[in-house]
Amino acid sequence: MVTLQLLHKPSLHTLFSISSPQHYQQQPSPLPFHHRLCNVPRASASSSQKGPSTSRRQLIAETAAAAAAVTASGFLIGGGNKAFAAAEEGLSEWERVYLPIDPGVVLLDIAFVPNDPSHGFLLGTRQTILETKDGGNTWAPRSIPSAEEEDFNYRFNSISFKGNEGWIVGKPAILLYTSDAGENWKRIPLSSQLPGDIVYIKATGEKSAEMVTDEGAIYVTSNGGYNWRAAVQETVSATLNRTVSSGISGASYYTGTFSTVNRSPEGNYVAVSSRGNFYLTWQPGQPYWQPHNRNIARRIQSMGWRADGGLWLLVRGGGLYLSKGTGDEAWAAGGSGILLKTTNSGKTWVRDKTADNIAANLYSVKFINDKQGFVLGNDGVLLKYLG
Repeated sequence: MVTLQLLHKPSLHTLFSISSPQHYQQQPSPLPFHHRLCNVPRASASSSQKGPSTSRRQLIAETAAAAAAVTASGFLIGGGNKAFAAAEEGLSEWERVYLPIDPGVVLLDIAFVPNDPSHGFLLGTRQTILETKDGGNTWAPRSIPSAEEEDFNYRFNSISFKGNEGWIVGKPAILLYTSDAGENWKRIPLSSQLPGDIVYIKATGEKSAEMVTDEGAIYVTSNGGYNWRAAVQETVSATLNRTVSSGISGASYYTGTFSTVNRSPEGNYVAVSSRGNFYLTWQPGQPYWQPHNRNIARRIQSMGWRADGGLWLLVRGGGLYLSKGTGDEAWAAGGSGILLKTTNSGKTWVRDKTADNIAANLYSVKFINDKQGFVLGNDGVLLKYLG
């Protein structure tokens, strides 16, 4: 049994600076559900989107509404579910793209240059970085010398672009930056005091980015990564040490890391505890992560923000919960090549037959735009949306 160790954690309310080009040593966070708008205008921030003013009570209420939705609409993906069985027709809206990588590579993230949707990068385990210049039809290995200088087998976790500026992070701790749409990448050294492994990076503006570790540290930079400011004052473990008696079920089993973390377009975060016992939220300006009890019996597998501002929640055993929103179309991916689609906000689901004969787990569905989407899985499996 794993228990929460009541150890002192250093404050994150300090700046860490990069003053010399030293290099420091330091599972994917699978997000198996993607929601995209389908000819439906985005609602205003006052209705369904979660802006910085969203209260903790509103977030809890929305998740509770999502839990209630499974009873009312039957959003349970699995054998015997009428909502799924009622529309089990064969689709084929995806095709597999074969990649020049070794078997066993787990694909973790994908991103395209905003001004050039034909130019993109694909990341994974075993030091995998692939590049495409034809919209994802073909991929070639990309060599970045600054990421190959040391005897490490990097796991590249996350990539993000804003204009021509891009960022890549991985484990052991590595940070890569480009200012010319990925033609050249340079390595930005990181502090050896960085708490946890870097699991997420978001490009937010000119020379600006937001970086998250699996211990709940959030850092922001505005000068190309050479200085970082802490956006939260302490790690999640330290927060739980102070709030463990406040009624958060499962906090005493917390191992100090997230299992998944997801960011909304407005900069709000939702993360799932390592064992799925509870979840946490954070909004810009808050000094600490806010823990919340789950409103369902099963442990949480993953949570995230939909394109229309609502939340989705996946529990162990295949239960999918959706809060109210304005979008109609959604895709869900999972183990054993499961790929499902709904066009009516989850009332019925259709299984896409493309992945039926693919012996792989599908970890992430990611749409670049309405016509350009990808599914990432293990064993180097990449599916491309045909539209």
